Amino acid sequence: MNGAINQLVLSVLARAPQWVRQDLLSADTIVRARAEETLAAMISSALDDSEAEEPGSEAA
Repeated sequence: MNGAINQLVLSVLARAPQWVRQDLLSADTIVRARAEETLAAMISSALDDSEAEEPGSEAA
């Protein structure tokens, strides 16, 4: 499963908006934290979606 998770995370990173990419490089800790939280939410959502698509999983 680790390979699948890595691929999923890489696909999220590939489609991350430009502002997230720029803000991750920011020296401003508040701006950087906002970008990190956004990226974490995108990854979490993608993981939830992938679990819902697995055979035998039940929707919550």
